[in-house]
Amino acid sequence: MSEKKRKRRVLVVTGSRAEFGLLRPVMNAVLDRGELELVVVAAGSHLVQPAVTYREVKAEFAVADSVPMQTAGRVGRREDVEAVGKGISRFGRSFTMLEPDWVVVLGDRIEAFAAASAASIGGWALAHIHGGDRAEGVADEAMRHAITKLAQLHLPATKGSGERILRMGEPGDRVFVVGSSAVDGLGAIPEMSDEKFVELGSPEVVVMMHPCGRGDDFEGAEMRKVLRGVAGKRVLVMMPNLDAGRRGIVDAIGEWGEEGGEGDERKGGEPSPQPSPIRMGEGGRVVLEHLVRDAFVGLLKRVGREGGALVGNSSSGLIECSVIGCPSVDVGVRQSGRERCSGWTVHCEADGVDGALEDITKRTEGRTERGDGHPYGDGKAGVAIARVLAEVDPCVDGFVRKRCVY
Repeated sequence: MSEKKRKRRVLVVTGSRAEFGLLRPVMNAVLDRGELELVVVAAGSHLVQPAVTYREVKAEFAVADSVPMQTAGRVGRREDVEAVGKGISRFGRSFTMLEPDWVVVLGDRIEAFAAASAASIGGWALAHIHGGDRAEGVADEAMRHAITKLAQLHLPATKGSGERILRMGEPGDRVFVVGSSAVDGLGAIPEMSDEKFVELGSPEVVVMMHPCGRGDDFEGAEMRKVLRGVAGKRVLVMMPNLDAGRRGIVDAIGEWGEEGGEGDERKGGEPSPQPSPIRMGEGGRVVLEHLVRDAFVGLLKRVGREGGALVGNSSSGLIECSVIGCPSVDVGVRQSGRERCSGWTVHCEADGVDGALEDITKRTEGRTERGDGHPYGDGKAGVAIARVLAEVDPCVDGFVRKRCVY
Protein backbone atom coordinates (compact mmCIF):
# COMPACT_ATOMS: atom_id res chain seq x y z
CA MET A 1 0.00 0.00 0.00
CA SER A 2 1.43 3.39 -0.98
CA GLU A 3 2.05 5.94 1.73
CA LYS A 4 -0.49 8.79 1.84
CA LYS A 5 0.98 12.01 0.48
CA ARG A 6 1.51 14.69 3.12
CA LYS A 7 -0.29 17.97 2.62
CA ARG A 8 1.90 20.91 1.66
CA ARG A 9 2.55 22.78 4.87
CA VAL A 10 2.05 26.55 4.62
CA LEU A 11 3.42 28.43 7.62
CA VAL A 12 2.00 31.96 7.85
CA VAL A 13 3.77 34.46 10.09
CA THR A 14 1.70 37.26 11.62
CA GLY A 15 3.49 39.83 13.71
CA SER A 16 1.10 42.73 14.20
CA ARG A 17 -2.45 43.99 13.92
CA ALA A 18 -1.28 45.89 10.81
CA GLU A 19 -1.03 42.73 8.71
CA PHE A 20 -3.20 40.20 10.51
CA GLY A 21 -6.35 41.63 8.93
CA LEU A 22 -4.73 41.28 5.51
CA LEU A 23 -3.52 37.75 6.22
CA ARG A 24 -6.89 36.45 7.40
CA PRO A 25 -8.29 35.94 3.85
CA VAL A 26 -5.08 34.16 2.88
CA MET A 27 -5.19 31.88 5.91
CA ASN A 28 -8.85 31.04 5.37
CA ALA A 29 -8.20 30.30 1.69
CA VAL A 30 -5.34 27.97 2.63
CA LEU A 31 -7.67 26.15 5.02
CA ASP A 32 -10.18 25.74 2.17
CA ARG A 33 -7.69 23.90 -0.05
CA GLY A 34 -7.52 20.20 0.73
CA GLU A 35 -3.93 19.85 -0.47
CA LEU A 36 -2.63 22.54 1.87
CA GLU A 37 -2.12 22.56 5.64
CA LEU A 38 -2.16 25.88 7.49
CA VAL A 39 0.36 26.49 10.26
CA VAL A 40 0.17 29.82 12.09
CA VAL A 41 3.01 31.46 14.01
CA ALA A 42 2.17 34.61 15.98
CA ALA A 43 5.07 36.91 16.71
CA GLY A 44 6.34 40.34 17.61
CA SER A 45 3.92 43.03 18.65
CA HIS A 46 1.05 40.52 18.98
CA LEU A 47 2.82 39.25 22.09
CA VAL A 48 3.62 42.56 23.79
CA GLN A 49 1.50 42.72 26.92
CA PRO A 50 -1.43 42.83 27.32
CA ALA A 51 -1.32 40.85 24.06
CA VAL A 52 -4.80 41.90 22.95
CA THR A 53 -4.18 41.13 19.28
CA TYR A 54 -2.61 37.74 20.08
CA ARG A 55 -5.91 36.74 21.64
CA GLU A 56 -7.61 37.90 18.44
CA VAL A 57 -5.39 35.64 16.32
CA LYS A 58 -5.86 32.70 18.68
CA ALA A 59 -9.64 33.12 18.65
CA GLU A 60 -9.74 32.51 14.88
CA PHE A 61 -6.85 30.14 14.16
CA ALA A 62 -4.88 27.42 15.87
CA VAL A 63 -1.53 28.98 16.75
CA ALA A 64 1.27 26.45 16.39
CA ASP A 65 4.00 28.58 17.94
CA SER A 66 4.78 32.09 19.14
CA VAL A 67 7.94 34.13 18.63
CA PRO A 68 8.44 36.96 21.15
CA MET A 69 10.60 39.83 19.91
CA GLN A 70 9.79 43.26 21.39
CA THR A 71 9.64 44.13 25.09
CA ALA A 72 6.81 46.21 26.54
CA GLY A 73 7.89 49.78 27.17
CA ARG A 74 11.02 49.55 25.00
CA VAL A 75 10.32 51.17 21.63
CA GLY A 76 12.91 52.61 19.25
CA ARG A 77 15.19 51.83 16.33
CA ARG A 78 17.96 50.48 18.56
CA GLU A 79 15.45 48.32 20.40
CA ASP A 80 14.22 47.03 17.02
CA VAL A 81 17.74 45.83 16.21
CA GLU A 82 17.73 43.70 19.33
CA ALA A 83 14.22 42.45 18.57
CA VAL A 84 15.17 41.38 15.03
CA GLY A 85 18.18 39.42 16.28
CA LYS A 86 16.02 37.68 18.85
CA GLY A 87 13.35 37.01 16.25
CA ILE A 88 15.69 35.45 13.68
CA SER A 89 16.95 32.96 16.26
CA ARG A 90 13.48 32.08 17.52
CA PHE A 91 11.99 31.79 14.01
CA GLY A 92 14.81 29.40 13.09
CA ARG A 93 13.89 27.17 16.01
CA SER A 94 10.21 27.39 15.13
CA PHE A 95 10.72 26.49 11.47
CA THR A 96 12.94 23.55 12.42
CA MET A 97 10.22 22.25 14.74
CA LEU A 98 7.28 22.83 12.36
CA GLU A 99 8.95 21.78 9.06
CA PRO A 100 7.09 24.09 6.67
CA ASP A 101 7.13 23.73 2.88
CA TRP A 102 6.32 27.44 2.56
CA VAL A 103 7.02 30.30 4.93
CA VAL A 104 4.66 33.18 4.12
CA VAL A 105 5.19 36.80 5.22
CA LEU A 106 3.48 40.06 4.31
CA GLY A 107 4.82 43.60 4.02
CA ASP A 108 7.83 45.25 5.56
CA ARG A 109 7.74 45.15 9.35
CA ILE A 110 10.58 43.80 11.48
CA GLU A 111 8.63 40.61 12.25
CA ALA A 112 8.38 39.80 8.52
CA PHE A 113 12.05 40.67 8.01
CA ALA A 114 13.19 38.45 10.89
CA ALA A 115 11.11 35.52 9.63
CA ALA A 116 12.32 36.06 6.06
CA SER A 117 15.95 36.17 7.20
CA ALA A 118 15.57 32.92 9.13
CA ALA A 119 13.86 31.23 6.18
CA SER A 120 16.51 32.38 3.70
CA ILE A 121 19.48 31.43 5.85
CA GLY A 122 17.90 28.14 6.93
CA GLY A 123 16.87 27.05 3.44
CA TRP A 124 13.09 27.23 3.74
CA ALA A 125 11.08 28.44 0.73
CA LEU A 126 9.78 31.97 1.30
CA ALA A 127 6.68 33.60 -0.23
CA HIS A 128 6.29 37.38 0.12
CA ILE A 129 2.93 39.17 -0.09
CA HIS A 130 2.74 42.91 -0.91
CA GLY A 131 6.31 43.09 -2.14
CA GLY A 132 7.30 45.78 -4.62
CA ASP A 133 5.15 48.47 -2.99
CA ARG A 134 6.49 51.92 -2.28
CA ALA A 135 5.87 53.53 1.10
CA GLU A 136 8.97 55.64 1.26
CA GLY A 137 8.12 57.64 4.36
CA VAL A 138 8.43 54.60 6.62
CA ALA A 139 11.79 53.62 8.08
CA ASP A 140 10.89 49.98 7.35
CA GLU A 141 10.70 50.62 3.58
CA ALA A 142 14.17 49.16 2.93
CA MET A 143 13.11 45.94 4.65
CA ARG A 144 10.27 45.36 2.17
CA HIS A 145 12.74 45.28 -0.72
CA ALA A 146 15.25 43.26 1.29
CA ILE A 147 12.53 40.64 1.85
CA THR A 148 11.92 40.60 -1.90
CA LYS A 149 15.55 39.62 -2.47
CA LEU A 150 15.29 36.91 0.20
CA ALA A 151 12.06 35.41 -1.19
CA GLN A 152 11.63 32.76 -3.87
CA LEU A 153 7.96 33.54 -4.59
CA HIS A 154 6.45 36.99 -5.01
CA LEU A 155 2.77 37.86 -4.57
CA PRO A 156 2.50 41.61 -5.27
CA ALA A 157 -0.76 43.50 -4.95
CA THR A 158 -0.56 45.60 -8.12
CA LYS A 159 0.85 45.49 -11.62
CA GLY A 160 3.19 48.37 -10.74
CA SER A 161 4.58 46.50 -7.74
CA GLY A 162 5.07 43.40 -9.86
CA GLU A 163 7.03 45.39 -12.42
CA ARG A 164 9.30 46.78 -9.71
CA ILE A 165 10.04 43.25 -8.50
CA LEU A 166 10.99 42.23 -12.04
CA ARG A 167 13.31 45.24 -12.29
CA MET A 168 15.01 43.97 -9.11
CA GLY A 169 16.08 40.92 -11.10
CA GLU A 170 13.52 38.40 -9.86
CA PRO A 171 12.49 35.72 -12.41
CA GLY A 172 9.16 36.35 -14.13
CA ASP A 173 7.89 32.84 -13.43
CA ARG A 174 8.17 33.55 -9.70
CA VAL A 175 6.07 36.76 -9.74
CA PHE A 176 2.25 36.54 -9.53
CA VAL A 177 0.16 39.73 -9.33
CA VAL A 178 -2.72 38.70 -7.06
CA GLY A 179 -4.26 41.96 -5.81
CA SER A 180 -4.41 43.09 -2.21
CA SER A 181 -6.13 40.96 0.38
CA ALA A 182 -7.04 44.25 2.08
CA VAL A 183 -9.86 44.40 -0.49
CA ASP A 184 -11.10 40.86 0.17
CA GLY A 185 -14.53 40.62 1.77
CA LEU A 186 -15.06 44.36 2.24
CA GLY A 187 -18.48 44.28 0.62
CA ALA A 188 -19.75 41.69 3.09
CA ILE A 189 -18.85 43.70 6.20
CA PRO A 190 -21.87 45.61 7.56
CA GLU A 191 -21.80 49.19 8.75
CA MET A 192 -21.21 49.65 12.45
CA SER A 193 -24.42 49.48 14.47
CA ASP A 194 -26.04 52.56 16.02
CA GLU A 195 -25.27 51.30 19.52
CA LYS A 196 -21.57 50.72 18.89
CA PHE A 197 -21.21 53.95 16.90
CA VAL A 198 -22.67 55.96 19.78
CA GLU A 199 -20.40 54.12 22.22
CA LEU A 200 -17.44 55.38 20.19
CA GLY A 201 -18.71 58.96 20.33
CA SER A 202 -20.49 59.07 16.93
CA PRO A 203 -17.25 60.33 15.37
CA GLU A 204 -17.16 62.70 12.43
CA VAL A 205 -13.44 62.01 12.05
CA VAL A 206 -11.31 58.95 12.78
CA VAL A 207 -7.62 59.76 13.31
CA MET A 208 -5.01 57.06 12.80
CA MET A 209 -1.42 58.30 12.81
CA HIS A 210 1.46 55.83 13.02
CA PRO A 211 5.10 56.74 13.67
CA CYS A 212 7.60 56.72 10.82
CA GLY A 213 10.67 56.07 12.95
CA ARG A 214 11.73 59.72 13.20
CA GLY A 215 11.90 60.03 16.99
CA ASP A 216 9.40 60.89 19.70
CA ASP A 217 9.73 64.69 19.49
CA PHE A 218 9.13 64.82 15.74
CA GLU A 219 6.27 62.31 15.75
CA GLY A 220 4.62 64.07 18.69
CA ALA A 221 4.82 67.45 16.97
CA GLU A 222 3.21 66.02 13.82
CA MET A 223 0.39 64.46 15.83
CA ARG A 224 -0.30 67.75 17.64
CA LYS A 225 -0.70 69.50 14.27
CA VAL A 226 -3.11 66.81 13.08
CA LEU A 227 -5.23 67.06 16.22
CA ARG A 228 -5.38 70.84 15.90
CA GLY A 229 -6.58 70.33 12.33
CA VAL A 230 -9.62 68.33 13.46
CA ALA A 231 -10.59 70.75 16.25
CA GLY A 232 -14.31 71.26 16.62
CA LYS A 233 -15.18 67.78 15.33
CA ARG A 234 -16.28 64.67 17.18
CA VAL A 235 -13.06 62.69 16.97
CA LEU A 236 -12.11 59.06 17.57
CA VAL A 237 -8.33 58.57 17.81
CA MET A 238 -6.90 55.11 17.23
CA MET A 239 -3.67 54.42 19.09
CA PRO A 240 -0.48 54.07 16.98
CA ASN A 241 1.43 50.91 16.28
CA LEU A 242 4.52 49.80 18.17
CA ASP A 243 7.16 51.40 15.94
CA ALA A 244 9.82 53.92 16.94
CA GLY A 245 8.21 57.27 17.74
CA ARG A 246 5.08 55.80 19.32
CA ARG A 247 5.70 57.52 22.67
CA GLY A 248 5.63 60.96 21.07
CA ILE A 249 2.25 60.27 19.48
CA VAL A 250 0.86 58.78 22.69
CA ASP A 251 1.96 61.84 24.68
CA ALA A 252 0.33 64.16 22.12
CA ILE A 253 -2.92 62.20 22.48
CA GLY A 254 -2.74 62.55 26.25
CA GLU A 255 -2.28 66.33 26.00
CA TRP A 256 -5.17 66.56 23.55
CA GLY A 257 -7.37 64.70 26.03
CA GLU A 258 -6.47 67.12 28.80
CA GLU A 259 -7.48 70.05 26.60
CA GLY A 260 -10.93 68.49 26.13
CA GLY A 261 -11.76 68.45 29.83
CA GLU A 262 -10.80 66.39 32.82
CA GLY A 263 -9.87 63.48 30.59
CA ASP A 264 -8.82 60.01 31.66
CA GLU A 265 -6.89 59.27 34.83
CA ARG A 266 -3.85 58.27 32.70
CA LYS A 267 -3.25 61.85 31.49
CA GLY A 268 -0.06 62.24 29.50
CA GLY A 269 0.68 58.51 29.56
CA GLU A 270 -0.48 55.39 27.80
CA PRO A 271 -4.27 55.21 27.46
CA SER A 272 -5.71 51.90 28.56
CA PRO A 273 -4.43 48.91 26.57
CA GLN A 274 -7.81 47.26 26.75
CA PRO A 275 -9.97 47.47 23.58
CA SER A 276 -12.62 49.73 25.10
CA PRO A 277 -13.08 53.44 24.43
CA ILE A 278 -11.58 56.10 26.68
CA ARG A 279 -13.52 59.35 26.73
CA MET A 280 -11.17 62.28 27.02
CA GLY A 281 -13.19 65.01 28.72
CA GLU A 282 -16.47 66.36 27.37
CA GLY A 283 -15.34 67.60 23.96
CA GLY A 284 -16.35 64.64 21.80
CA ARG A 285 -12.86 63.13 22.14
CA VAL A 286 -12.51 59.34 22.30
CA VAL A 287 -9.36 57.19 22.22
CA LEU A 288 -9.34 53.50 21.33
CA GLU A 289 -6.39 51.14 21.44
CA HIS A 290 -7.66 48.64 18.88
CA LEU A 291 -10.64 47.48 16.83
CA VAL A 292 -10.83 44.10 15.15
CA ARG A 293 -10.73 44.49 11.37
CA ASP A 294 -14.42 43.94 10.64
CA ALA A 295 -15.41 46.48 13.30
CA PHE A 296 -12.88 48.98 11.95
CA VAL A 297 -14.14 48.61 8.37
CA GLY A 298 -17.74 48.86 9.61
CA LEU A 299 -16.79 52.07 11.44
CA LEU A 300 -15.25 53.57 8.29
CA LYS A 301 -18.36 52.67 6.27
CA ARG A 302 -20.54 54.41 8.82
CA VAL A 303 -18.29 57.48 9.03
CA GLY A 304 -18.16 57.72 5.23
CA ARG A 305 -21.92 57.48 4.83
CA GLU A 306 -22.43 60.25 7.35
CA GLY A 307 -20.04 62.62 5.59
CA GLY A 308 -17.00 62.09 7.82
CA ALA A 309 -13.48 60.98 6.98
CA LEU A 310 -10.41 59.04 8.05
CA VAL A 311 -7.40 61.28 8.76
CA GLY A 312 -3.89 59.94 9.16
CA ASN A 313 -1.15 57.96 7.48
CA SER A 314 -2.43 54.38 7.42
CA SER A 315 -2.50 52.47 4.14
CA SER A 316 -6.18 51.79 4.85
CA GLY A 317 -6.84 55.40 3.87
CA LEU A 318 -5.55 54.66 0.38
CA ILE A 319 -6.79 51.10 -0.12
CA GLU A 320 -9.85 50.18 1.95
CA CYS A 321 -11.35 53.68 2.04
CA SER A 322 -11.39 53.97 -1.74
CA VAL A 323 -13.25 50.66 -2.05
CA ILE A 324 -15.88 51.26 0.63
CA GLY A 325 -16.45 54.95 -0.13
CA CYS A 326 -14.99 56.66 2.92
CA PRO A 327 -13.17 59.95 2.28
CA SER A 328 -9.63 60.05 3.62
CA VAL A 329 -6.90 62.59 4.25
CA ASP A 330 -3.43 61.12 3.81
CA VAL A 331 -1.05 63.05 6.06
CA GLY A 332 2.69 63.46 5.65
CA VAL A 333 5.30 61.17 4.14
CA ARG A 334 4.48 57.69 5.46
CA GLN A 335 2.66 56.54 2.32
CA SER A 336 4.87 58.42 -0.14
CA GLY A 337 5.10 56.46 -3.38
CA ARG A 338 2.16 54.15 -2.69
CA GLU A 339 -0.30 53.87 -5.56
CA ARG A 340 -3.30 56.13 -5.09
CA CYS A 341 -6.94 55.57 -5.86
CA SER A 342 -9.05 58.11 -7.66
CA GLY A 343 -11.53 60.39 -5.98
CA TRP A 344 -11.61 59.40 -2.33
CA THR A 345 -8.23 60.56 -0.99
CA VAL A 346 -6.43 63.88 -0.67
CA HIS A 347 -2.86 64.38 0.57
CA CYS A 348 -1.56 67.12 2.85
CA GLU A 349 1.14 67.89 5.36
CA ALA A 350 0.29 67.79 9.06
CA ASP A 351 -0.34 71.54 9.27
CA GLY A 352 -2.85 71.44 6.42
CA VAL A 353 -5.34 68.92 7.77
CA ASP A 354 -8.23 71.35 8.32
CA GLY A 355 -8.26 72.55 4.71
CA ALA A 356 -7.73 69.07 3.26
CA LEU A 357 -10.53 67.65 5.38
CA GLU A 358 -12.94 70.32 4.19
CA ASP A 359 -11.85 69.75 0.58
CA ILE A 360 -12.30 65.97 0.48
CA THR A 361 -15.63 65.94 2.33
CA LYS A 362 -17.03 68.55 -0.06
CA ARG A 363 -15.72 66.71 -3.12
CA THR A 364 -17.24 63.40 -2.05
CA GLU A 365 -20.56 64.72 -0.73
CA GLY A 366 -23.39 62.81 -2.32
CA ARG A 367 -21.10 60.39 -4.18
CA THR A 368 -22.49 56.89 -4.38
CA GLU A 369 -20.06 55.07 -6.66
CA ARG A 370 -17.45 53.02 -4.81
CA GLY A 371 -14.62 50.69 -5.61
CA ASP A 372 -13.66 52.27 -8.93
CA GLY A 373 -10.27 53.62 -9.90
CA HIS A 374 -8.14 51.52 -7.55
CA PRO A 375 -5.36 49.16 -8.69
CA TYR A 376 -5.65 46.59 -5.89
CA GLY A 377 -7.50 43.75 -7.58
CA ASP A 378 -10.92 42.15 -7.53
CA GLY A 379 -11.26 41.21 -3.87
CA LYS A 380 -10.13 37.61 -4.37
CA ALA A 381 -6.46 37.93 -3.45
CA GLY A 382 -6.59 35.35 -0.66
CA VAL A 383 -7.94 32.68 -3.00
CA ALA A 384 -5.37 33.59 -5.66
CA ILE A 385 -2.50 33.40 -3.16
CA ALA A 386 -3.61 29.99 -1.86
CA ARG A 387 -3.88 28.73 -5.44
CA VAL A 388 -0.31 29.81 -6.23
CA LEU A 389 0.99 28.22 -3.03
CA ALA A 390 -0.71 24.99 -4.06
CA GLU A 391 0.45 25.04 -7.69
CA VAL A 392 4.07 26.12 -7.28
CA ASP A 393 6.14 23.29 -5.80
CA PRO A 394 8.80 24.62 -3.40
CA CYS A 395 10.29 21.17 -2.94
CA VAL A 396 11.70 20.69 -6.45
CA ASP A 397 15.46 20.47 -6.59
CA GLY A 398 17.10 23.88 -6.59
CA PHE A 399 13.93 25.89 -5.95
CA VAL A 400 15.29 27.76 -2.92
CA ARG A 401 18.47 28.75 -4.77
CA LYS A 402 18.19 32.44 -5.67
CA ARG A 403 18.73 33.44 -9.29
CA CYS A 404 19.07 37.01 -10.52
CA VAL A 405 17.99 37.60 -14.15
CA TYR A 406 19.39 41.08 -14.78
